[in-house]
Amino acid sequence: MRIIDTNICDVKIIEPSVYGDERGFFMETYRASFMDVLTGGKPFVQDNHSKSSQGSLRGLHYQLQHTQGKLVRVIQGSVFDVVVDMRSSSSTFGQWVSAELSAENKKQLWVPEGFAHGFYVMSETAECVYKCTDYYAPEYDRSLLWNDATVAIDWPLVEGKLPLLSVKDAAGKLFNEAEKF
Repeated sequence: MRIIDTNICDVKIIEPSVYGDERGFFMETYRASFMDVLTGGKPFVQDNHSKSSQGSLRGLHYQLQHTQGKLVRVIQGSVFDVVVDMRSSSSTFGQWVSAELSAENKKQLWVPEGFAHGFYVMSETAECVYKCTDYYAPEYDRSLLWNDATVAIDWPLVEGKLPLLSVKDAAGKLFNEAEKF
């Protein structure tokens, strides 16, 4: 596996080595000793799997307590994956980075604790799987509004249509009003 830097030094793209032949392919998607460098040795304790239709936007989510680092990958389809730095003491506070994650490119995204995370489905459907360094804690779960003008994420909306949102995500907080770390 290879680590690729992003414009926010703590957020990394992980590109696996893929070995293929006429039968298909093989790749290693997780190795504790490799990920310990990014997680500081914090173990993953929960795996999540979602399937979403084209135009769905999930996020931007973060937890104020029981903060979660996430290792995200797509096993079917493609998404525009986004993270926003919610750490008020960070030099990249309020900035965002994105990566296209797809079943085809097999890239993964490391989202450290202290970041809001979300994704937009560009393909007909997409399945995301991700490992978390802490358990889901709904009482501490927060949503940052996907189209906040201060953060100004450049979402690649299919045909310019507004995304499909959950009630929770549609009611996300503006960055200036959102609770931060």
